[in-house]
Amino acid sequence: MPHTYYLFLLLVASIIFIIWFTAVKKLNAFFGLLLAALGVGILSGLPLPNIVAALKGGFGHTMEKIGLLIILGTTLGVILEKTGATMSMANYILRTVKEKNAAMAISITGFIIGLPIFCDSGFIILSGLNHSLVKKSHYKMPVMATALATSLLSVHCLVPPHPGITAAVGTVGADLGMVMLWGILLSIPAAIVGYLWAIWRGNKIEHVYVEPETVDVEVKKLPGAMLSFLPVLVPIILIAGKSMVMLYAKNKSTPPMQILDFIGEPVIALAIGIILSFSLIQKTYRKSIAGWLSDGVEKAGMILAIIAAGGMFGEMLQATGMGKNLGTMLSGLSLGIFFPFVISSILKTAQGSSTVAVITTASLVMPMLPDLGIHTPFELTLAILSMGAGSMIVSHANDAYFWVISRFSNMQTAATLKVYTVATFFMGLTVQFFIWLLFRFMN
Repeated sequence: MPHTYYLFLLLVASIIFIIWFTAVKKLNAFFGLLLAALGVGILSGLPLPNIVAALKGGFGHTMEKIGLLIILGTTLGVILEKTGATMSMANYILRTVKEKNAAMAISITGFIIGLPIFCDSGFIILSGLNHSLVKKSHYKMPVMATALATSLLSVHCLVPPHPGITAAVGTVGADLGMVMLWGILLSIPAAIVGYLWAIWRGNKIEHVYVEPETVDVEVKKLPGAMLSFLPVLVPIILIAGKSMVMLYAKNKSTPPMQILDFIGEPVIALAIGIILSFSLIQKTYRKSIAGWLSDGVEKAGMILAIIAAGGMFGEMLQATGMGKNLGTMLSGLSLGIFFPFVISSILKTAQGSSTVAVITTASLVMPMLPDLGIHTPFELTLAILSMGAGSMIVSHANDAYFWVISRFSNMQTAATLKVYTVATFFMGLTVQFFIWLLFRFMN
């Protein structure tokens, strides 16, 4: 087995390579992770057949764990977008909190809609609504854009079925329902911090509002709010409900428990969500359902490729014994639950993608968890959410989402950096602080 310090240098070099490949050269993360995995395997001295086996095994195991989940979650998001359900949910929330609380309304809307939809898609969908609220209310665009962006980001980084945190669950082997439940709870203070920073800092930014060049297309008939919420809330309730009931149930072999175990399985729960979303499709658009389903699968394709490559990278690291050696070396630093957070935040800040940051961190940290004092299912849940907290810090110019916010809000880069980017820093720290409290006082 190569020396521990050599493996450590090899690890650092592979991370630097991934950052250079994805952030500097702007090349696809799949190939960066694949080349990094190959490089680690060859330079660590693994036999060539073992390298091939690790690549295939990492790819296959990752797809087995979360492949279906990503495809179904993405498809559900596409259907909700196409049917106007997201806009119906937004309008309902706006009526509830009144336009004078427009910033709070858009933050709540982003939080709810962000549960099944990626943050960049959610922001694009709601950007027209955001522009109309800026014109109707006294809030500036930096306030409204940041309130929306941070609420979407909070759930994107912490709540399955979003790809990064879901892949981490599969890599670490934690309970998805438990991660989802605690992820939702911890994303609330993150969204609140983002909202408060948006209000405090955004109003101080000198910003000249520029109306969008495109004209919003008015949806003539939106689905009802109750029907719109069902495909989002039912899968969450089923998955979290299974996790909670099974945790305390004494007899798990009864027919009702077996049924709950089945429908609470994430893949089945999301499939139920998709079936419920079919009720939102109006007769005029029923012929489009085949295209919408295809869009969902196609959107999931690139995400699945990157996640699978992350699995290959992680499998290769495990094959070299790198994780165990580094865990022993770093155990004296007493980082504990902060270690996943630190690694994830460094990767996020350097290369821009929250998904890649969490996937890579999970691959690196998983073999080291016992040496970090992380053993129980609850501790594993907190470790995964710590990775999610780190993946918020910080979103800036190398993050595609940063430019979605700036472009669709017609905000200058400097304003986006001063309000949104700084908000992501405080959000990550806040979540990690609560994780530390839970880790210390609930074990």
